[in-house]
Amino acid sequence: MATASGARTSVSTHILDTTLGRPAAGVAVELSVRPAGDAPWAAHAVSRTDADGRCKDLPALPGSTAHARLRFEVEPYLDRAGHASAEGRPAGAFFPEVAVVFAVEPGQHYHVPLLLNPFGYSVYRGS
Repeated sequence: MATASGARTSVSTHILDTTLGRPAAGVAVELSVRPAGDAPWAAHAVSRTDADGRCKDLPALPGSTAHARLRFEVEPYLDRAGHASAEGRPAGAFFPEVAVVFAVEPGQHYHVPLLLNPFGYSVYRGS
């Protein structure tokens, strides 16, 4: 999304595995947008985290965007990282996906880090 002055509205993210203390590589991420709270979601982009746990290729948001959603498919990553086989834990991820919805304003940059572990997660607006 670009403002009258040409400033774009952009989104970036990264994932840190707080159990292993390292970036979460290879996680599929979908960015969706909607123009208002009651409008349906529209897929905008798909990406995958790199070796540093970052998605560097997410495109700017459309001009009509009011809300954005990042959906992280974390179950395959947690399985690959060996978290699914932890003692006393049933097979499969407790949170197979994480969806983060946030409001956007034109011309702003939104960095949304995900701190992930097998039984929980935290997100915040970074810089």
